[in-house]
Amino acid sequence: MSTIVCFGEVLTRLSAPAGALLAGADRLDMTTGGAEANVAVALAALGLPARLVSVVPDNPLGHGARAALRGAGVDVRWLGQGPGRMGLYFLERGAALRPAAVTYDRAGSAFAQASVEAFNFATALDGAALLHLTGITPALGPGGVTLARAAVRAARAAGVPVSFDCNFRARLWQGWCADPRPIIHELLSAATIAFANHRDMELLLGRPFSGDGPARRREAAEAAFATYPGLAVVASSARHPLTQSHHRLSARVDLRSHGHQTEDIDITDIVDRIGSGDAFAAGVLSAWIEGGDARAMAERALAMNALKHGIHGDWLRLPRAAIETFTGGSADVSR
Repeated sequence: MSTIVCFGEVLTRLSAPAGALLAGADRLDMTTGGAEANVAVALAALGLPARLVSVVPDNPLGHGARAALRGAGVDVRWLGQGPGRMGLYFLERGAALRPAAVTYDRAGSAFAQASVEAFNFATALDGAALLHLTGITPALGPGGVTLARAAVRAARAAGVPVSFDCNFRARLWQGWCADPRPIIHELLSAATIAFANHRDMELLLGRPFSGDGPARRREAAEAAFATYPGLAVVASSARHPLTQSHHRLSARVDLRSHGHQTEDIDITDIVDRIGSGDAFAAGVLSAWIEGGDARAMAERALAMNALKHGIHGDWLRLPRAAIETFTGGSADVSR
């Protein structure tokens, strides 16, 4: 099977206990995360070859992240070491009407200050069926833009299709870039698969989309296809939070000729929603690489998105059988 290569920063996540404010927390729970790493882990759990290209520091945090990813079945041969620190993010979990909050601490990380020469993209893409990256990498700063451009350039030179998740992070962009649209536009122009909803396309194209629900999302997808000739797939999820522990989810995948919209499902008793968008992306990519149509991609993505809400940490590590038997209803004990 061909490999899906994911490129981006690995992070250490530090979470305050449920119900505690970060400012007053007396302990923090530590796990490994990062959008692209999350996608790689979910793909590996499905039995697909997944390779992560990144760099971490030569210290216990970097060593621990490498060991965790290797243990999750991800190919870490292109996870290098470099000067700098481990990128961190702190999570304050939401409860009742108080939303969750993320605090980034990523400046000066080994990845953020890495040069293009730290990555051998040509060998990392050998035998690859797809390169996946997100808008988080360019949001890190000018160096991140250079890295993202280099990865995309190498993929195009190797004839490897590109998957790009807009993953807009306003707090990261605001720190250094007043208008990220030209950068995102450039990277999206190289993509075959795009993870972008109608809000992303409104931001990029500078115009609203009319209607509501599926009609608006199809209109946004058609605008994306018209703007980016290389796009073959546009995928997005819709989330309607009712409370912090009860959300309504749906998934949509559009091809140039048609699209498929899933029914809404209710997710209750949410444990952890962080990483659910990455699980969604892994669902689309895995179904696409296996030749699935719009419906197959949307339904697998929705199942993986939904199931991630019941797992602590950034990662969805469920085997294929658990995904394929997902029904969207309450499950009894599996015996």
